[in-house]
Amino acid sequence: MGPYFLGPDDSEFFQSFNANKHSMTIDLQKDEGQQLFHELVKTADAVSNNLRGDVPEKLGLDYNSLKSVNPKIVCAHLTAYGRTGSRSNWPGFDYLMQAEAGWFSVTGEPGTPPARFGLSVVDMMTGLAMAFGLVSAVVAARSSGTGRDMDVSLFDLALHNTNYLATWYLNEGVVTERLQRSAHPSLTPCQLYKTANGWIFIMCNKEKFWPILCQKLNRHDWVNDARFKLFKDRLQHRDTLQEMLDNELSKKSTEDWLNIFAGSVPASPINNIQEAMENPFVKERGAIHEFANPSKPNETFRMVAHPIRSGGDAPLRKPAPKLGADTERLLDELGLSKTRIKELQDLEIIELSPNFSATAFSLRACVTTTPLQWLK
Repeated sequence: MGPYFLGPDDSEFFQSFNANKHSMTIDLQKDEGQQLFHELVKTADAVSNNLRGDVPEKLGLDYNSLKSVNPKIVCAHLTAYGRTGSRSNWPGFDYLMQAEAGWFSVTGEPGTPPARFGLSVVDMMTGLAMAFGLVSAVVAARSSGTGRDMDVSLFDLALHNTNYLATWYLNEGVVTERLQRSAHPSLTPCQLYKTANGWIFIMCNKEKFWPILCQKLNRHDWVNDARFKLFKDRLQHRDTLQEMLDNELSKKSTEDWLNIFAGSVPASPINNIQEAMENPFVKERGAIHEFANPSKPNETFRMVAHPIRSGGDAPLRKPAPKLGADTERLLDELGLSKTRIKELQDLEIIELSPNFSATAFSLRACVTTTPLQWLK
């Protein structure tokens, strides 16, 4: 997927989602492909897929199909609308989930068309939820000796993450709507405010931050003002407080205020993507990794580092593999001879070429064989 391509079968979009992975191709629609797949399952902790309807069962990717091969195997299924119900065969994508789960109605400014999040956050959250559920199920399987099917759907994740807005409606009948300047529906000050050169987001989500903000603004008189004493008071006078804060914050630039607040008041600048990537704090955190360009080895390729730090360090990134790039190595580790690997290639059960087209072997599953080191 474009628009920025690294080669005929590679793009920066693909690299963003597939770095640090291995790629192996097996035709699961053929008997010998199934046999080979089962040999992998014997050594695996989990199998995952994102196929809808009854396709996982047809391809033997569910627990009922694999428990005789490996009783501890965890079979994780990611779908749009779940594996059961009237929509189990429906296609579905991130923005559709945001729209139906109510996200569009609470995103953006009042009086403007409904708006989505700027990123595919439902996709990303659902992947993380599946990973968390998969690891939890693997831990349970190691203890009990029995694996299971584990389901997660885009729709369920989108609905689940309406969180307190859903609770308010279900118990109080309150339908939360969009608020001016991305304000929090129940806490204030927690929104955008004007500065001399733009905007700043201030988020005083604990009572203790309000008097500190007043001190930093040199408005000590606000601390004991009955209109602003507590959250409930400030919420009642949100519009008045917004005007007062705009007047004070407009006296200096965003950068000046951030230096004055210096972590004592929760506040952030409003960055675009360029400003976010060039933020000095990003460099301080080592949050950008460089490696050889997968299509042009003499050039560097940069990506955001992995967010999980183990022992203080983020795992190093490596480029996403070409489809089938690791097939031969993984089969060799499984104990197959080069002769047998060549036979499987000739029978079109596997494909070894790193330039192999994805269209011929589109039915694939992810087999997790890497030890879960953080669980030990």
